Amino acid sequence: MMNQSQKNFSQAPAEDDDTIDVGALLATLWRGKWLIALVTLASMLLAGYYVYGVAVPKYRSTSVVVLETKEDSVVDLKAVVGGFSGDSTEVNTEVEVIRSRGLVGKVVDRLNLVNDPEFNVALREPSLIGSTLSRIRAMMGLGQDTDIALDPELEKNRVKDSVVAALLDRVSVSNVRQSLVFNITVETDSPTKSALIANTIAESYILNQIEVKFEATEKATAWLSNRVSELQIELETAEKKVSDFTAQTQLVSIEGLQALERQIKELRYRIDGAATTQAETEKRLNDLNSAETPEQKLAIAQDSALVRIASGGLDSQEKRASFDARYEAIVARVQSESIRASQQLAALKASETELANQISNQGTDMIALQQLTRESEATRLLYEYFLTRLKETSAQEGIQKADSRMLSGSVVPEHASAPKKAQILSLAMILGIMIGSGLVLLREFRTSTFRTANELEQFTGYTVIGQIPKMPARHRMDTLTYLSEKPTSAAAESIRNLRTSLMLSNLDKKPQVIISTSSIPGEGKTTVSLSLSKFLSGLGKSVLLIEGDIRRRTLNEYFPSLPHTGIASVLNGDVKFADAIHRPAGFEADVLAGEKTTVNAADIFSSDTFKSFIKQMRSEYDFIIIDTPPVLVVPDARIIAECADAILFSVKWDSTSKALVEESMRFFHNSNQHITGLVLSQIDEKGMKRYRYGGDSGAFAAYGKGYYDN
Repeated sequence: MMNQSQKNFSQAPAEDDDTIDVGALLATLWRGKWLIALVTLASMLLAGYYVYGVAVPKYRSTSVVVLETKEDSVVDLKAVVGGFSGDSTEVNTEVEVIRSRGLVGKVVDRLNLVNDPEFNVALREPSLIGSTLSRIRAMMGLGQDTDIALDPELEKNRVKDSVVAALLDRVSVSNVRQSLVFNITVETDSPTKSALIANTIAESYILNQIEVKFEATEKATAWLSNRVSELQIELETAEKKVSDFTAQTQLVSIEGLQALERQIKELRYRIDGAATTQAETEKRLNDLNSAETPEQKLAIAQDSALVRIASGGLDSQEKRASFDARYEAIVARVQSESIRASQQLAALKASETELANQISNQGTDMIALQQLTRESEATRLLYEYFLTRLKETSAQEGIQKADSRMLSGSVVPEHASAPKKAQILSLAMILGIMIGSGLVLLREFRTSTFRTANELEQFTGYTVIGQIPKMPARHRMDTLTYLSEKPTSAAAESIRNLRTSLMLSNLDKKPQVIISTSSIPGEGKTTVSLSLSKFLSGLGKSVLLIEGDIRRRTLNEYFPSLPHTGIASVLNGDVKFADAIHRPAGFEADVLAGEKTTVNAADIFSSDTFKSFIKQMRSEYDFIIIDTPPVLVVPDARIIAECADAILFSVKWDSTSKALVEESMRFFHNSNQHITGLVLSQIDEKGMKRYRYGGDSGAFAAYGKGYYDN
């Protein structure tokens, strides 16, 4: 068993490369150039049919309107109907106003577009396709509308709404950047109609501005009139309240009220002084009444007459009586002063209370009067303000001016704006190329077969050591005849290349026992076995070709003269090896055919007898080629591989699926058996040339024309 394979299947398939091979991509597209061309041609034909046969020419006309910024102060604290300020919000608002259903509805009425078949679908003649579909729906009982009697006014509005919607689809409004200029563009089937509608929309927009302002001014005038009347009544009521309040109260002036406040302030100052005097007098009286001795009385009385009386002493009864009489007089005088001070203080406090009450009453009435006066003045100001605005608004009713004007009217276009034939055809061509390329790439990426040796090597991780072209042979027996008659053909040279690659696969020990297998029948494994046997014997080597696929006995189709006995009889000892082998005419290798047997083939090849037989043949032949059954059909190939030095695995070009190859590789890997080399068989030379990339060894298809005689 040969263990020097190129790569273990546990490492395969090879890791995906995220890079994109631009060369391979372009080559794939080049291979599908006819499909791309066909799709592109079909796309352009459809586009041409649409452009020249189906599409209705459209004509576009544009009118230009410019907005003028200004401010009209009419009412509100600035204006009732404000002018156009020109900010972005108002610019966008004006665009929507131009495209509003109300404005467009006026255009529809003005131009009587309800009776235009272009806008009113009900007036159009049914197309061939439409009428056909209608008949089909009628026959199938579909699309039958219930007959409902609609109100004539509702039906009229419904038709108008549909016409307005149709016109809106044909109108576009755009604002020129950094300006107050609007382009109103209309596209219809008629150049004259487009220009007429564009101009009518512009005129209706300008007229609508005047109407809106006039209506707003008219409403403002009516509102102001009502408001002025209400304010006049409110003013009269407020003034009457002031007059009545003044008559009902005895109010002094503000200056008088301020004089009273000064007066009460002075009175309070006097009260403070009187209170101090009264307190001092009361204290002196208490002190006089509390004195007991003459010395105390003298000290407290501080009276000179009393002092003179006491100067000579108070020993006599007369002096003491005189002293007491004088002292009592002093006490009586001080008591009189105390009573007078108390009375004066009480009088001042009573005056203060009376004056304070008077000031309080006057202040409350004054505040109420001031409030009534302010309300009256505020009502008067509002009345005068709205009266002034009413006069201004009434004066402006007849002089309203639009905020926009026509900058340039639309003109009748000379050329159709749609369809854009060159652009549509160009886009159709680009689209066709894209779709065609997509189909080619999809077809390529969905391909699950192998078209190049590079693909096969990347998928399996094994080396492709041979690429054999499909031979022009009607029958299997003609294959060897072709190789004999065309020794310099591409097929013959490919077998020689396979032979050389096989011999160089292990320089230390050249393979002697070689098996040829594949995933399923029909992949060319038997042709590889026969061809390799033929060309190895051509080197003067002794070669034994053993038919390991004993169930099918395929070699009989190549050599009808093979004996009926074969390898099973030899292994059983029924026939000698020399009697079982056969060398067909023109074939220089010995052939040991298979034969029908009741013994299971797997049991035959797994027996020690078979292993001993192979070991014996190694000493008698230089090379032993065993044609085995397909790997996925029976286990014979893997059993025989235990005795082999090399395993050749054939994959049919653009036929064998990746799933089959992957499953076969897994079988060998699970058996710890390694593929020596892969053979890409039955290659279509023209196809190989189409699918060949740089680096492939299939140069016979691309460059071998001068070297091969096919």
